[in-house]
Amino acid sequence: MFGALGELGRTHAMIVQDVVRVQNRLKAMFRSRGVAVSGKSVYSEKGREEYLEKLPDATRGATKTMYAQYDAVEEIRRRAEKDLVQEAHRHPISRVLESCPGLGPIRVAQLIPIVVSPARFRTKRQFWSYCGLGIVMRSSSDWVRTKDGGWTRANVQQTRGLNLNHNHTLKNIFKGAATTVISQLETEPLHQDYQRLIAAGTKPNLAKLTIARKIAAIALSMWKSKEKYDPTKHRKQG
Repeated sequence: MFGALGELGRTHAMIVQDVVRVQNRLKAMFRSRGVAVSGKSVYSEKGREEYLEKLPDATRGATKTMYAQYDAVEEIRRRAEKDLVQEAHRHPISRVLESCPGLGPIRVAQLIPIVVSPARFRTKRQFWSYCGLGIVMRSSSDWVRTKDGGWTRANVQQTRGLNLNHNHTLKNIFKGAATTVISQLETEPLHQDYQRLIAAGTKPNLAKLTIARKIAAIALSMWKSKEKYDPTKHRKQG
């Protein structure tokens, strides 16, 4: 059903990795010559000229070649991204899910072929576990010897963490969506939920996890009901 979308998603992911590799090589080239590099201005048409002037003449030609490689793979990435979104929009549910805070066209296009059907998950907690957002308790040395040589369960401190058997792409999607809500969508009610958690003393990483779990629960509910995001209704799902 979503075979073509899945193939396009995997291709897009590989191309994005290629873009990141070229970006890292460019920054490494400048830093190896003592040029401090930060941000994304080094990749822009205007910023690169300024950085190139700081390089020795012997290195400038090689760096220009690397810029040509970056421009080529970036153009391919944009084309792959366009094809991915176009294929995703063939499925009506993509428009519904894109209304969820933090879930843009790319994340939705990656989400749909992995989940396929929301009916696979009876509850949001099952979905959280599949996404790597399920809370589990872990312990070790649970049994100790008694004086008479027998064994008894020890009262050990259990540590809380996330489940390890999960789909890594889904975890990245919802953690990325939470980051978008926290850093960019200041008027969004979920952003206000994050601020309330921080004000109450919750650690930022745990507050971000809470928002990611809320977004996952909202997306699952929207998918099942086929209704666009309504903050007065769907925030209760988290």
